[in-house]
Amino acid sequence: MKINFKKGNYLISADNSLLDIKVIHGYLSRSYWAKNRPLKTTKKAIQNSVCFGLYLNKTQIGFARVVTDKATFAYLADVFVLKEYRGKGLSKWMMKVILGYGELKDLRRWFLATKDAHGLYEKFGFHSLKEPEKIMEMFRKDL
Repeated sequence: MKINFKKGNYLISADNSLLDIKVIHGYLSRSYWAKNRPLKTTKKAIQNSVCFGLYLNKTQIGFARVVTDKATFAYLADVFVLKEYRGKGLSKWMMKVILGYGELKDLRRWFLATKDAHGLYEKFGFHSLKEPEKIMEMFRKDL
């Protein structure tokens, strides 16, 4: 059962059947981190993640997804609130919901990557890597 969270006319839901793929893909395919991501890739990422839609009435205005084993680790990705709805505390509310959500609330380690939202995430306990020498990545630019 997917739990919904309401605040006035706003709703956060983890029910993927409510997601508006056109809004999500439209935003992500123009973002700095997912520019030109194909629609099929966005659909597959959603299918294999715990996703949260942010809605005003029934219109999707935000999104976040969590890649996780639901036991020890999570990676927060593809977080956005549409520009015209920013400055209303919605991203903070979304973070509270995500970090307190059922099967995610007791995870020990969370990661995320951001170019410009450090201030938001620091309010929720995120910080720069304490031991960056332990973290490695493989980025295949050609894919």
